[in-house]
Amino acid sequence: MHTCRILSYEVKQMLTQSYFTNMKRVLERIEQTQADSIEKAAQSIDDSLDKGGIWHLLDTGHMLMHEAVGRTGGMMAVRPVRVSVEVDNPTRYRPEDITKKKRVFMDEVAGLPAFIVGKSKMMPGDVLMIGSVSGINVLPVEMAIHAREMGITVIGLTSVEYSGFLTPMHSSGKRLFEVCDIVLDNCSEIGDTVVHVEELNQGLCPSSGIAAAYIMWAVQARVVELLLARGKTPSVYMSNHMPGAGKHNSDAWASYEKEGY
Repeated sequence: MHTCRILSYEVKQMLTQSYFTNMKRVLERIEQTQADSIEKAAQSIDDSLDKGGIWHLLDTGHMLMHEAVGRTGGMMAVRPVRVSVEVDNPTRYRPEDITKKKRVFMDEVAGLPAFIVGKSKMMPGDVLMIGSVSGINVLPVEMAIHAREMGITVIGLTSVEYSGFLTPMHSSGKRLFEVCDIVLDNCSEIGDTVVHVEELNQGLCPSSGIAAAYIMWAVQARVVELLLARGKTPSVYMSNHMPGAGKHNSDAWASYEKEGY
C-alpha cells in the first residue's frame, strides 16, 4: 500500500519534473547563445545613459512591465512606457451577435505607435527596449521602425524561432526581430510551451516570461557593471521591507532625476 502511494506521487510529479527540466534547458540556451547580444544591449544602454539618454521599456508580453520596474535590486533608470486606450460611451442596450464582429486589440492599430513615441517624449540617443513574444503585431514592429527613424536605439526581446514561424501582421511584412538594432532571443520554441500533455493534445507552461526576466536581469547587471567602471553610481531600488529603505530609495531617486542613471 505504501509503495502504491509512492508510485502514484511520482506519476503526479512527472509533468512538474518535465517543466523543471525543460525550463532549465531554455535558460541554458539563453546563456549559451545570447551572451553577445546581452553585451551589445548593455553597452548601448550604458552609452545612452552616460550621454543623458533614457532607457524606455515597452512590453506587450506578460512579464517585464512588472518584473523589471520598481523591483528591489532593479535600476531606477528603466522607465516603463504604459499605454491604455479607453472608450467610454454608455449607450442603451442593443442585442447583437458579437461573434460577427472582429475584436480589435491595441497592438493591431496602425498609427498608434507614432503617437506613443511622441507622447513618451522619446528623443534621439535614447534606448527603447520592446518586448513581444510573437513579435508580429503592428504595435511592436511599427514602434521599432518609427523609433529607429528618430535615432533611437531599439532592442527587441522576442522569440526568434516562434516569430519566424508566424505570419507578420505589419504592412512591411516584417517581424520585430527583423527591424531592431539589437535582438535578444528568449529562446522559447514554437508555441511557447515547454510541457506537452498528450491527454490535452497541447502544451502548457510557457517559458517566455521567465526567460524574458532572466535576460532583463542579466542586462541590468551588466549595465550596472559598465556604469561603475565609468565611475558612476547607478540608482538601484532597495526593498521597502529593509531598514532604511525609505531614505535610500528617496535619495536614489533624487540622484536618478539629477544624473539620469
